[in-house]
Amino acid sequence: QYRGLLRQLVMRDLKIKYRRSFLGYLWSVLNPLMIMLVMTVVFSTMFRRNIENFPVYLLSGQVMFNFMTNSTNQGMRSILGSAALLKKTYVPKYIFTLAKVTSCLVDFLLSLGALALVMLFTGVRPTPYLLLAPLVLMQLYVFCVGVGLFLAQATVFFRDIQYIYSVITMAWMYLTPIFYPVDMLPERLQGLIKLCNPMYCYISQFRGVVLYGWMPAWHLWAYGSLAALLSLTIGIVSFLRSQDRFILFI
Repeated sequence: QYRGLLRQLVMRDLKIKYRRSFLGYLWSVLNPLMIMLVMTVVFSTMFRRNIENFPVYLLSGQVMFNFMTNSTNQGMRSILGSAALLKKTYVPKYIFTLAKVTSCLVDFLLSLGALALVMLFTGVRPTPYLLLAPLVLMQLYVFCVGVGLFLAQATVFFRDIQYIYSVITMAWMYLTPIFYPVDMLPERLQGLIKLCNPMYCYISQFRGVVLYGWMPAWHLWAYGSLAALLSLTIGIVSFLRSQDRFILFI
């Protein structure tokens, strides 16, 4: 019923992001490429000997984690940022959070062009398992929608969450094997990351189908799907239970 509104909100966010930018949407490709080049130079002397095709390994993890960080941060501020509209007319409040996460998804899909270029120049051959990549991305998208909904409603009542979450995502990044192999960590920490870090699951699946050309293990599919559904359930329930009180705090 509201897909037209959702489409307009997503287009608005994309246009605002690149407004008055000379290169426009090309930044979705150039930005991850430049970050990848810097991090490759910085970390190659430390990790490259242990990681085959380090640029693709790094970029495949980086774009996934950046999407999660950007989408959940945008989702967290979606209700407060739409306060003026919410006070004037009735629309489903969740539509603003969904639009923010979806606009970040579009930006993320554009950034995959950078990954395709790096794969081409480093000689990574695509395999039929690459067709499974959309399933991995769907798991991550659902997970981010759930986290975004939870953060959006919580931030309305507790503004400090905006600052706390930036610290959480920084710690989360270092606890996710983006630029290092997980097997370099102590066994106890490895087990903790594999059990409690959904981003490890999503990045491992994505690297499997994109870089290594193999089918991700069934337990990764199961864990990723369960984490996504659990996140979405918690996000929807908490959002619906508190949305009627938003107007008193925004």
